[in-house]
Parts: sequence; structure tokens; C-alpha cells
Amino acid sequence: MLRYFTAGESHGEALLAFISGIPAGLKIDQAFLDRELWRRQQGYGRGGRMRIERDTAHILSGVRQGSTIGSPISILLENKDWKNWQESLPVQQGDPAKHKRVASPRPGHADLAGALKYNFPEARYVLERASARESAARVAIGGVAKLFLHVLGVEVLSHVTAVGQAQLPDQETPWEQIQTTCQREEILLNCADTEAEQHMKAEVDKALKTGDSVGGVFEVVAHNVPPGLGTYAQWDERLDALLAAAVMSLQAVKAVEIGTGITAAASPGSAVHDEIGYGDVAQFTGFRRSRNNAGGIEGGVSNGEDIRVRGYLKPISTLRRPLKSVDFATREPVSAAYERSDVCVVPAAGVAAEAMVALTLARCALEKFGGDSMPETRRNFEAYLEQLKNY
Repeated sequence: MLRYFTAGESHGEALLAFISGIPAGLKIDQAFLDRELWRRQQGYGRGGRMRIERDTAHILSGVRQGSTIGSPISILLENKDWKNWQESLPVQQGDPAKHKRVASPRPGHADLAGALKYNFPEARYVLERASARESAARVAIGGVAKLFLHVLGVEVLSHVTAVGQAQLPDQETPWEQIQTTCQREEILLNCADTEAEQHMKAEVDKALKTGDSVGGVFEVVAHNVPPGLGTYAQWDERLDALLAAAVMSLQAVKAVEIGTGITAAASPGSAVHDEIGYGDVAQFTGFRRSRNNAGGIEGGVSNGEDIRVRGYLKPISTLRRPLKSVDFATREPVSAAYERSDVCVVPAAGVAAEAMVALTLARCALEKFGGDSMPETRRNFEAYLEQLKNY
């Protein structure tokens, strides 16, 4: 079974990521992992932290001579900013006078709810773990999941469909166009339409000028996913439920959509459901769809079409012109605390969502095909593909 988790604080010494269950013999491309981390750091509207950090994946265990060995993989991401925080966040008690308190909770952040839950007198420790900096660790292990899926012919990428009021036309963006967008060496807002991207940039500029922040929508597409991942048999094994939970777990994501789920709710069934035809066996089977409103999933099971998952990202809750709040100590009205932050993180959130989608698909693939080594997993997978073609 594929298991994974992360550890570390935003301004701590390092982030750690752990993944267990990857079969032995998977080749690990260090340059690929580092590029995934680089992609997460890009985008117009990012803050000063991205000029400090240069994330690279330092693999500590589970990989030898360039391949996985079947044991748990651990990855360390050094926080370059740690040198500026050693006295403020020491592991030992340290000097309380140098502790950088978060004296007033920020509306929209975990500050107040976390302080109440853990009985903290202020929100520093809440901020440190709730921060989206944690998503870098997910991108690292998500890169491992992507390398595993690549062996099975599955690819996962994302693109931005909206920033603020600027958005792409309401149509499906082809996979090839998303590929080209993600291969750019200079990432603005990771939008497949350059004209729409300029309108998105204007939305970020407006937020910058007013001391505000802006959210948006990203779409993650999983290409070449075979039918049969996930199941309708149990509520907590449905693929769409697993993907929705995985993407919703990312910081600032407030809604998740599979396919055209939102517009489908206001449309007649004849305009929503993807009609079925049959022809010569092509990718997986001879069954065909004229459209993909279902987003590649029906009844909790992948159906062979591209899986499309959209995440709706609220604006970042740290504002340069803070909203009203209350002082933790005095309970008096004050402005919310300000921490160095971003204005727009929609492209970065898309990359983090790619990681969560890849981890979820890798888990489902391993549950279906099994295997302690990559040759065993591939044999099982190829036998299943042959079964589909002979259906």
C-alpha cells in the first residue's frame, strides 16, 4: 500500500517527505524532481520567500544507484531561510524575547482555529505548519509518484484556467496544449492561452496596487489513465472521492470539481452525459466518447478518458493592507498580523495539486496491479491492458 506524509515547519531547518510502497527498481530522475520543485516556485505574484529558497530534493533513503530499493523513501528540502530564524524558532527553549509572536489572527488563515485547538497563546506555531510552504514536500514525493506513473504511460500536468475575474473560455483545453504550456522555461501564470494570461496578469497587478490578494482556478489533467482505477464498491474507495479529498487538502483550496461538475448541476442530462460508441480498439478498448464531461470518472471508476480535476483557490489570507482582527493577549480590536507572503499562488497550487493527483493515482494503480518490483508491476499492468483489448 502506498503511504506518504510530510513533516517540518515553514521557517524551520528543513521540510521532510516520506513515501512508502513504491516497488523496487523504479529509476529516480533527480533532475526531474528538482524541476518539479522549481515549477512550484514560479508564477507572477509570488513573494520574497521564493527569491530565498532554491528547492532541491535531497534523498536520504530508499534509493541506491539511482533506483528505488523497495524500502521507504525519505526526502529532505533545506530551508535556506532557516539562518534568519534559528533564534526565533529553536528546538530547545532558547530566548523567549527573540520569539516572533503572531499577535493577531489573520481572517481566512488557520491562525485562530489552530490556536484554540492546541491551546496556544498566539499563532506562530499554527502558521509554521499550516503554511503552504509545506506543499513543497508534497511536490517532492509527488514527483516520485509521477515517475512511477510514467512507466505505466500515465502523465499528470496542470494549467491555470482563471485568476480573479480573468478566465479561459469555457472549453476543454487539449492535452498537447497543456504539455506545451508546462514546458516553458519562463512561467508567468501557466495559462495555455497567452491572451487570457495577460488579462490574468492584470488581475494580479490590480491586487498588488491595492495591497490585496487574488485567487483563481487550476485544472489538473491526468492523461492516458486506463479504465478501472478506483471502485464503486465502497464509498471511501471511489476515485473521484479520493481525488477530491487529495486536492481539497491543499492550502487555500475551497472547492474541487471533476469534469464539468459545476455546470452539470444546472444542465439537462442529455447535455451532460457522454454518449458511448464503438470502433476498432485504439488506446485501451474499442469504446469511444464524443466528449468528456465526466472528467474521466464514472461511478467512482476511471473510464479511460483524461481525468480532469479543477481546484478553486481562495485569495491568500495574508494581506499587505490587513483586515480587522483581535489581539490574542488584550482581546482589543487590531489589524491582522502580516507575514511576508504572496499575492497570487494559483500556478504553484496547480503544481502541488499535480502531486496530490499523481500520489492518488499511483496508490490506486498499486492497489490494482500490485508488485514488489517494477518488472512485476509492469507484467500485471500489461496483462490487464491485454484483457481490456480482448474485452
